[in-house]
Amino acid sequence: MRRLPTSGAKRALAMGAALISGVAALATAHPAMASTTAHHPHRVDYVALGDSYASAPLVPDQVDADCQRSSNNYPSLVARSSAATTLTDVTCSGATTADMTTPQGTAAPQLDAVNRHTDLVTLTIGGNDIGFTTVMGTCAKLSATDPAGAPCRDHLTGSGTDQVTESIAATTPKVAAVIRGIHHRAPHARVVLVGYPDIFPEDGVGCTSASVPLAAGDFAYLRDKEKELNSMLARQARLSGAKYVNTYAPTVGHDLCAPAGERWIETFAPQSPAAPLHPNTRGESAMATAVKLALAHRH
Repeated sequence: MRRLPTSGAKRALAMGAALISGVAALATAHPAMASTTAHHPHRVDYVALGDSYASAPLVPDQVDADCQRSSNNYPSLVARSSAATTLTDVTCSGATTADMTTPQGTAAPQLDAVNRHTDLVTLTIGGNDIGFTTVMGTCAKLSATDPAGAPCRDHLTGSGTDQVTESIAATTPKVAAVIRGIHHRAPHARVVLVGYPDIFPEDGVGCTSASVPLAAGDFAYLRDKEKELNSMLARQARLSGAKYVNTYAPTVGHDLCAPAGERWIETFAPQSPAAPLHPNTRGESAMATAVKLALAHRH
């Protein structure tokens, strides 16, 4: 989910149902997705915000080297499903909620792309705020100390409180503030908060290996922390007048432990073009499908 170094050698740990037929589904989802009349078509102004799970680093083709943004990330796939949609994609690897209102390196604040003409906004955010990259780095380092146990869980909860849970709680008002900022800038836009797909095995059974250096007992803990993050995002969407898109449920079984041909989230050592622990092309496509399904249902 963080911004990745441009050097291939340093692309280290990062954090990170058929497709709906485009125009018909999206038109159902939002009146602006279709022509307002036969003679006065209305193009949908779609703005995509978010971190690397939205920008899709290393997924072909990369169209922005600084933000490591792919032309086949889920926002691009959603936009291409409707000829009536114009996409402004400012998603950027490494983005946090702070980068919505302040520059991220050479990238302008993401919310600058949202205005009163915006019809649709998608947002994927929160993973970097809770320090996902740091957590995964810690877990990888600790795995060798007790490969059959749960050394990372024990480390993160050893003080009597769960550090990840505390980080999620601290991120909650930040996510709410971003959604409020979107509504303020685009009062008529449909706002869609997109959750994170299934990264770890749903059954909690791990796949400890050189490419997945996590202790056996930490898989279930990390799965639960991702679910906790997604639950927070869903709750904030509901409270803030946004639509939440659950990308976790439709990606179960395609986590980083799945075989290469069935894996939609890459391992620490990707075998398909994608950043470590991030969606590959199939993962981004699955996220796009979930977004389009949500847009096809107003409620």
